[in-house]
Amino acid sequence: MNLTIATEPTPLIISSDEVILVRGTRVPLDTIVFEFQQGATAEEIVEQYSSLDLADVYAVISYYLRHQSDIETYLQQRQQIAEDVRAENERRFPSKGLRDRLLAQRWSRNN
Repeated sequence: MNLTIATEPTPLIISSDEVILVRGTRVPLDTIVFEFQQGATAEEIVEQYSSLDLADVYAVISYYLRHQSDIETYLQQRQQIAEDVRAENERRFPSKGLRDRLLAQRWSRNN
């Protein structure tokens, strides 16, 4: 038998803004994990995200299952960052009364 068993690197990279992506795509680890947790199979995930390779999705799921604690910590940090950004945007650009302000601007332009 001439089968060689070799370890392949996990198809994940860390982007310049510290987001973990599937190598060669813009699909974040978060997306794969979320879909998997919702019950999607690797094949279904590839159907939804055509830039993904089936073997890479299986590898990412395997990596997640072997490093769940670390990945859950990473995902919680990402969630906190998203909440902080959302709160900052709401503070800087309040949406309260937005519809009224837009209608007032529209009315003033038309008159």
